[in-house]
Order: sequence, then structure tokens, then C-alpha cells
Amino acid sequence: MAVTTPKAEHGTPEQTLRTASVPFSVSDDAHGAGRREKGDVAPAGPAGTSRARSKPPVPASGAWREGDDPGRRQFADVGSFELEAGGRLPAVRVAYETWGTLNADGSNAVLVLHALTGDSHVTGEAGPGHVTSGWWAQMVGPGRPIDTDRYFVVAPNALGGCQGTTGPSSTADDGRPWGGSFPYITTRDQVAVEIALTRELGIRSWDLVIGASMGGLRVLEWALLGPESGIAVRNVAAIATTAQTGGDQIAWAHPQLAAIRVDPRFRGGDYYDAADDDGPHTGLGIARQIAHTTYRTGYELDQRFGRLPQGGEDPFAGGRFAVQSYLEHHGDKLARRFDANSYLVLTESMLSHDLGRDRGGVEGALSQITARALVVAVDSDRLFPPTQSARLARWIPRAEPLRIVTSDVGHDGFLVEADQIGPMVSEFLG
Repeated sequence: MAVTTPKAEHGTPEQTLRTASVPFSVSDDAHGAGRREKGDVAPAGPAGTSRARSKPPVPASGAWREGDDPGRRQFADVGSFELEAGGRLPAVRVAYETWGTLNADGSNAVLVLHALTGDSHVTGEAGPGHVTSGWWAQMVGPGRPIDTDRYFVVAPNALGGCQGTTGPSSTADDGRPWGGSFPYITTRDQVAVEIALTRELGIRSWDLVIGASMGGLRVLEWALLGPESGIAVRNVAAIATTAQTGGDQIAWAHPQLAAIRVDPRFRGGDYYDAADDDGPHTGLGIARQIAHTTYRTGYELDQRFGRLPQGGEDPFAGGRFAVQSYLEHHGDKLARRFDANSYLVLTESMLSHDLGRDRGGVEGALSQITARALVVAVDSDRLFPPTQSARLARWIPRAEPLRIVTSDVGHDGFLVEADQIGPMVSEFLG
């Protein structure tokens, strides 16, 4: 096994109301990347409508591929893995980034785990190798709540992802991308790979393992699998997450998965050689639109958009409402930087998540966690509601009282409300 850093190679009733070019948030959502900026306005096109804007073609996949500029990524080859659901990955490579310096006794290491369409680029500007700026820059960096002058911070791209860690866009033994043949993986498989990375880096303990949403699922598995593997986990922070995926979450995911698979350009997952605009970007964009609705709240969408038409468009004549334009914007944005197969693989890994599987049930599993725990919920979260976080705080023996973030934006609050979450994390770390 080896750690490597390769070099880069290559007049209706609606119109009596005011209309608007929609103010878009720069942050993708709770599963993406980018800083939040208010007032970022979509420009009108040459015909006076936002829809008239010309856009560059959409690549068949937005995955990072071998030969692309690595940016700040480092890579570790961590060997083969037998998977929980059966199947085997003969060789796994992990892409990760680090900040700060590991101290002499190795006691200051922090593991940051990303959400669904996030990656290892937690903080830092967009640039070569990184399409977007860091997704949690308000939380990680010098003088930030996770202070890189104090801690050695590691952020890996999850197994099954598309930003450098082995996933469907990676090359299989036959020299072609895995594509639709990539095996089914679980949260425990992802953590097993992260445990192997930890050993490769010579880290024997984590002072903190922190993550939200899909990252929070892995935090909970780390709290059990880490100590079982001989890696101490002293503190965990599980934000806007759950110990067990519920029926509502599975139901919301179902049409997202279907939207990708019914796209005729999906080709059973083998689309990597397709030309620009000939990949499954339509299905992936629709999946994102469905998901994004669960990341925000009805209150926020009504307050921001209501029934406003978009730009100079007329909903009575085939035009869009502003909220429709907003969702299409986020769908298009994701399709340009992510991979449809990874969206499927990672979503299904979340649906299989059950901390209590083979551990005597959820409460029994939570009761086995020995780390101190910070559990944070967003009061308006309709994807991972506060009741699911309350269950964590109740059953983890050393959990602090449940902390609540007050926000109108819903699940995305874990990104947007850094001014609330930051002090919680700082206080917890002491």
C-alpha cells in the first residue's frame, strides 16, 4: 500500500405581478460544495429571459478522472476489500486532503466526512482540479471552529464517490470504467476504507470525527467500527443525520434513482465515452431537483419565490415560475460537476444505513458508543428531522444534550448556519 500524489497530465394575470431573475444561492445544498452568497442573480438572456441564455455543453460525467489535475488531492492505495453485501473491490484508491500538522503524539487528528455530493475539498478556493470552492470553509481553517493551527484535519472522498476515490467512474481490471457493474456498497464499507486510510497515514486515534447528513451516517459507524479496529475515537459530532434511514427518506430517494435510470442516455451506467450533451444529465438533474426540495423548506421557497414568474417568462405561455428556474439551475449545476452512477451508488448506500443491523437494534448499538458525542439538529429539517437526532442524543451514553439550530432553510442549515454550528463545535472541543 502506498500514498501517492500524481502530477497532472492533461399581459397575463401572472404578469400583473412583478417578475424576477431569481436570486440563486451559490451553495449547492447540504450535499454539495460552495459558499453561501445572497443576491447572486441569474442574468437575463438576449431575448430578455433567463431561459434564453446559452450554456456550454454538459459533460457525460463530471467525475474527476485519472490524468486530470489533482489540485490539492493526495491519494492512498489501500488494497482490496470484501464488501458487506457480497462482491469485492480488488484495488481501492482513496483521494483525500489534509490541513495542519499532526503533533508528536498524534493526538490532534480530526476526520471530516462529507455529505452526498460533497468531496475532499472542505476548504480552499476553486481552481485547477477543484470545480468549486470548499464546502465548509466557514468551519475549517486557521482560527475557525476546527482550527487548522491546532488540529491536523483529514477529509477523504467517500468510497463510491467521483472525485478521486474508487467509484463507478474509476478504471476496473478490464481497463474500462466500472460503470454499471460497480458493486453495491454500504456505509460500513465506506468506513472500512476510511479505517484503512487512517492506518496508511499512521494515525492511531481521532480526537474528533465530524460530519453531517451522509457524513453523519459514517460518523456513527466510525464510533463503533473505529474502536473495534483498534483506532480510538474520542469525540464525535453527528449533525443533521440519523442512526437508521426511515421510510420517508427511502421514499424520497426512490424517484431520484428512477429518474437517472430511465434516462435513455444512462445506457445502463456505461456512458463514460459519450460525447458532451449525450450523457445522463437530464435524469441526474431531475434527481437533484427532487432532492433539493427536501434540503430546503416550504416556508423558505414560499418566501423567496412564491408564485413569481422567472425573468421575462410567462407561465401562462410555457414559461417557468421562478422556483422552477431555481431547481433547474441546481440540477444543471450538479450535472456539470458530479457523476450519475456515483449518485446512485451513494444514495443506495444511505438507504441501507442501519446502525443497529447485527448489533441488537438501534438503541443497543447507540448504547455501545463510548465517545463523547455532540448531536446537532436543524429545527426545520424535513429530510433528517430533529426527532431522529433526539434519538441519538438520548441513547449515546456520553452525548451532550441535543443542540438545535434555528433556521428557515431546512436540512441545508448545516451549511448555511455556520454562525450557529461553529460555536457549538468550538464549545464541545473546548
